[in-house]
Amino acid sequence: MPAELTGATQISAGTYHSCALVAGGQIKCWGGNFSGELGNGTNSDSSVPVDVSGITGATQITAGYFHTCALVAGGQTKCWGYNEYGQLGNGTSGFGTNSSVPVDVSGITGATQITAGGYHTCALVAGGEIKCWGYNEYGQLGNGTSGFGTNSSVPVDVSGITGATQITAGNSHSCAVVAGGEIKCWGRNDSGQLGNGTFTNSNVPVVVTGITGATQITAGTNRTCALVAGGQAKCWGWNDYGQLGNGTSGFGTNSSVPVDVSGITGATQITAGTYHTCALVAGGQAKCWGYNGIGQLGNGTNSDSNVPVDVSGITGATQITGGDYHTCALVAGGQAKCWGGNFSGQLGIGPYDNSNVPVTVLAG
Repeated sequence: MPAELTGATQISAGTYHSCALVAGGQIKCWGGNFSGELGNGTNSDSSVPVDVSGITGATQITAGYFHTCALVAGGQTKCWGYNEYGQLGNGTSGFGTNSSVPVDVSGITGATQITAGGYHTCALVAGGEIKCWGYNEYGQLGNGTSGFGTNSSVPVDVSGITGATQITAGNSHSCAVVAGGEIKCWGRNDSGQLGNGTFTNSNVPVVVTGITGATQITAGTNRTCALVAGGQAKCWGWNDYGQLGNGTSGFGTNSSVPVDVSGITGATQITAGTYHTCALVAGGQAKCWGYNGIGQLGNGTNSDSNVPVDVSGITGATQITGGDYHTCALVAGGQAKCWGGNFSGQLGIGPYDNSNVPVTVLAG
């Protein structure tokens, strides 16, 4: 029987790839790699984990659409993969600037968190300030600019944010938890993903309506979700497939203000993928909702659900992460389990078969 990945302390799912932080702060990635997002110096997909080149002592990883970033010693940041819009943050952008090995993000030290969105990246730095870089068509860098010519290949300051405790980047928007558990978001808002009761984009942070005491936030494609007091879950934005989890779905059900996810209490973590959302609840059980055409809800079916359903066979999970068409979780012993689409090898199991129930990631 092939060896299985163990000892992982964090996992992150991108569009068609996944990465895990393992012993010694090393990083392993698997799945799609046409932009170098696996970080192993090649552009070849891998259906089992491969080592990211030259990374030790990493403390956090984050996978975006086609790029990946990590925090290393001293709060420095490194990124690799797709760089058309400057999302690697090293002062380059455009054709020929992708990197299949990690590069240093310019001018970032002392960072405490990093998050990779669709084509942009943000970091939380000293004083709870936020810096973002990359694509900025919709104002997702939060520095008061947007539109053609405003992308940035080096970090810029997000306007008016201090004391932030957590950040998250979605497809084309970004959000932060600030003092008192209030949430502020900026960028694209066509589906109401900024949560301020409008559908108007904003290139500076705006306050999400009616949220205080937030403990965690996650941004997916055109929507955002948060955990609040008691481990309740609230989501807002795009809802075509029921990814808000409130029992509705389809045309006209988007929400520009937070709505309650049905039946979720005592949650410890929430994650938003592209078309689905998942949460960890009591006992490390996992629940998912939204689009399920490739089995990313993990309940043994391929039927969408506009309310949370139980992921099969997951208990004792410590973390969960949603990608494009797949989901992964860490369980006892630092094992990684993934489910859903596997056409690029993003489940990490060797074969390229999709799975609508969790399967165990191999060691590589």
